[in-house]
Amino acid sequence: MIELGKMQKLLVVKKESFGAYLGETEDADRDSRVLLPAKQVPEGCEAGDALKVFIYRDSQDRLIATTREPKILLHGVAVLKCSQVNRIGAFLDWGLEKDLLLPYHEQTRQVKSGEDVLVALYIDKSGRLAATMKVYPYLRKDPPYVVGDSVSGTVYQVAHNFGVFIAVDNMYSGMIPKREMQTSFTPGQVLKLRVTNVKEDGKLDLSAHEKAYIQRGEDAEAVLAVIRDDYSGRLPFDDKADPEKIREVFGLSKAAFKRAVGKLYKERVIRLEDGEIHVV
Repeated sequence: MIELGKMQKLLVVKKESFGAYLGETEDADRDSRVLLPAKQVPEGCEAGDALKVFIYRDSQDRLIATTREPKILLHGVAVLKCSQVNRIGAFLDWGLEKDLLLPYHEQTRQVKSGEDVLVALYIDKSGRLAATMKVYPYLRKDPPYVVGDSVSGTVYQVAHNFGVFIAVDNMYSGMIPKREMQTSFTPGQVLKLRVTNVKEDGKLDLSAHEKAYIQRGEDAEAVLAVIRDDYSGRLPFDDKADPEKIREVFGLSKAAFKRAVGKLYKERVIRLEDGEIHVV
């Protein structure tokens, strides 16, 4: 069976001046053949030869073959660049002559020409290949990672009641839980993350923070820099301040801020005085 959206090996059934007809067998009938245009036919190719091709639809909605491998296959997930936007949706460069349509109803946010977009490839109700930004059902749940591993991931949805949904390596299902959302995240953002849990269903819990002892050091350096540069060495509040005030100034939770301040105090880099923090 010739499968839309996949790479597969087919046999050359018949050669014509305009291309070669391919099928699963050398005697495939007309209804079981697909055309490989002449410019795609390898030099010296003859009837009976096997070719690895990708099957999609041309501008007239006819099945067509190409020897090019696109940047995304059926039910796969990939980051593609938007080449243009018009009244029916966005068109993405997926490595073939005809761009891939990302319909408006499959967009989770407005897409602009020139930007990179995380999408999955599916077959729509009319039997055409199309892209969707609703990638959750297409992400795999058999990750090769263990707790503590460092990974890269793309944000595809921010749900403030649950967390930040991440496509790890643009392939696996992951999430930064709500409790870890100490800074703002935006769809399309690429992050360096740490695996904190591998659930029984294969989904990953992630953190944008390093291990505690590493993070504490980084946070302490950042706090010290803000006090020195933005407050001339004298912060008008200490680690007993309102959590929202701390988050607004430093982008840290109150607990993380207290740990950073404690580290700086132990190192005698700062002193605490009358509800303020002073750089020594």
